[in-house]
Amino acid sequence: MDVTVTTTKLASAASALVRLVPGKLIDPVLSGLLLTATPTGVALAANDRERAARISRDAVVHEEGRVLVPAKPLADTLRALEQEQVRLVVEGTKLAIRAPGARYALPLLDADVHPGVGTTPPVAGTVDGARFASALTTTALAASRDDALPMFTGVRIRAEDDRLIMVATDRYQMALASLPWSAAGAPVDALVPASLLAELAKQLPTAEVTLYADRDRFGLRWGDALITTAVLDGSYLHESKIHLSDVDTVVTLDADALAGAVRRVGLYTDARGVLLVDPGDGEIRLRAADQRAGEAEESVKATVDGGRTGQAYQSRFLTDAVRCFPGQQVRMEVQPGMRATVFSAVEPTEPTVRYVVMPMLPPK
Repeated sequence: MDVTVTTTKLASAASALVRLVPGKLIDPVLSGLLLTATPTGVALAANDRERAARISRDAVVHEEGRVLVPAKPLADTLRALEQEQVRLVVEGTKLAIRAPGARYALPLLDADVHPGVGTTPPVAGTVDGARFASALTTTALAASRDDALPMFTGVRIRAEDDRLIMVATDRYQMALASLPWSAAGAPVDALVPASLLAELAKQLPTAEVTLYADRDRFGLRWGDALITTAVLDGSYLHESKIHLSDVDTVVTLDADALAGAVRRVGLYTDARGVLLVDPGDGEIRLRAADQRAGEAEESVKATVDGGRTGQAYQSRFLTDAVRCFPGQQVRMEVQPGMRATVFSAVEPTEPTVRYVVMPMLPPK
């Protein structure tokens, strides 16, 4: 193999694949990047047997070929180069990375045993990339980081007619987002790892994204990039299980103002990170206290309708909730007792978002 390619384009592709498919450290082959040079350019691929991804780049191909090299060293080297173009050429048992005045060489791994990317699931439909990325960012916030409960580490993505719906929960908070999409045949109902979706949200374009799905896999394609992943197993909580029949207090306020108050008062919470939110006349009052940190109290202007039900929440859950509504007026629907509080935008945009937070027992 012998190709010349723009350094920044190749570096961005290699770095994106390292983040999307971290690889298996115990298996050098599954920690490698497979480079394939054809007359149309060079394709980079990664596969750890759970996730697979491929990104193509234009290149001047002097000699076609296929090689497998360690992924992270390749990405790190390309990212560090300042030269405009780089040449990749096989030299014996190494892949040389050549630039004016410099040469680096990576060992060749056994490309013949690499699984490649494989086939994609059937096409399910298309969705706007910017809206989809926003929905993924929102819902991934609520997923659990505890691998001991894998079903809570995913985002459920399902289609209902002309809407694509995303739901995630860690049992203490839940995020729901939906947006319009164009169905193309294959049904969609998949529990997808939230860690992958959070990274994808950073990489998706504003243009159209194609979704692929079957019983065992889920995939996305945009531009010259493709990624597929195995889905998580297990039944999953449906948002219809959340009851809002007991809402007795509705608070409307500026999301950014609430976020700032939570951030400041949250500095004074106890070991559980719990603060109190008490609705009043034309305001809500946030309070927190800790024997070591001291105490804090702050008011935020608000419109309060109905009762005056106060609740205690973990400050980080409130932060996650309000960060989904930047620059917007947000509505808090509060229920008495240990029942969920629901946050939503007063004037919804696409994607539409609801964020559910469970209250905590107040500090003693």
